[in-house]
Amino acid sequence: MVHQYPLDLTAHDLALVVISFSVCLGIVVLKSRFAWLRGRSGDLAAVQSMHTQLTSRLGGVGILVALAASIFFAPDPIAVPYAKFILAILPLFLVGLAEDIGFSMSPRRRLAAIIGSSLLAIFLLGVWLPRAGIPLLDLVISHWAVGIPVTVLITTGIANGFNLIDGVNGLASFTAIVAALAISQIAGSANYPEMVCLALMLAAVLLGFFLVNFPFGLIFLGDAGAYTTGFVLSWFGIAVLVNAPDVSPWAILLTLFWPFADTVFAVFRRLRSNAGVASADRLHVHQMTMRALEICVLGKKRRHIANPLTTLVLAPFVMAPPVAGILLWDQNLNAFLAVVVFSTCFFALVNAGPNVVRRLRRAGVSRTNVAS
Repeated sequence: MVHQYPLDLTAHDLALVVISFSVCLGIVVLKSRFAWLRGRSGDLAAVQSMHTQLTSRLGGVGILVALAASIFFAPDPIAVPYAKFILAILPLFLVGLAEDIGFSMSPRRRLAAIIGSSLLAIFLLGVWLPRAGIPLLDLVISHWAVGIPVTVLITTGIANGFNLIDGVNGLASFTAIVAALAISQIAGSANYPEMVCLALMLAAVLLGFFLVNFPFGLIFLGDAGAYTTGFVLSWFGIAVLVNAPDVSPWAILLTLFWPFADTVFAVFRRLRSNAGVASADRLHVHQMTMRALEICVLGKKRRHIANPLTTLVLAPFVMAPPVAGILLWDQNLNAFLAVVVFSTCFFALVNAGPNVVRRLRRAGVSRTNVAS
């Protein structure tokens, strides 16, 4: 059953790569003529900025155009609900796009847009998260009063998570491609060929953007692209759980572990320091990794190298949880234990990171003083 669409997938995936790539490259080419395509003037001064030159944030346009095109390639049994799902993306996409082109959208407005898209998807599709892999919660999650809030919380968190990791060239799109491929593998193992098709098409859409974004960072996902990517992946995971009862929810979480963990620990970190939950900082793993590369290996004048190199350094760590999810797709307890192990390691890394970076910086300063 997994090989139900072998020829169509190859042709359709290639078409979607070309569409996404062409739209993103077109934006890069046209930005010299249209100022609103170039990026926001205040981005380089932002505390979380990881780049040295102004760059377009409109990669989400390429993502959405290719996703819209994928409606025509969807398997017939799910073509109509898939089209409704793409429609549900529009609220979060449009608000994110407004932010990307320079209209100030507060965190509250962006959060409301993501929640609105989640509720619209639930209304149009008539489904929500069917189970969470937690015995007591699973007894009541089928009731809308429990299931809908949990679904909105998860989809909103993952959508925000991809926005948080969209900080260095290629990291968010690489993470999303890996997640999409992992979901397709799990769907294949669970005999759900329609999702194999959809997830592979999403990976193709993301690959087209990735080819323009990495390694030179010619265009970014922006809020619209990051929110759309995380939202689609979270709902693909829910669709697998709805249609494949043997799949563990924890295995699906493993496919999306990096944005999930980054979001959870960012919230924890900010609450612990009495900072606003939506406040920006430079304590994400990718930011600390890039600073460590600059201090220890490359020097601060080599950010154009440190930025994409950070994605390569983190790639094995990004891939490990989804691989575990594929292997443990129908083993709920083992998948849960894997989440605990990866979470513990991530938490230790996040806590140790700032101290390591400070020590490296002091050591670098000391060496400079000695040399002088």
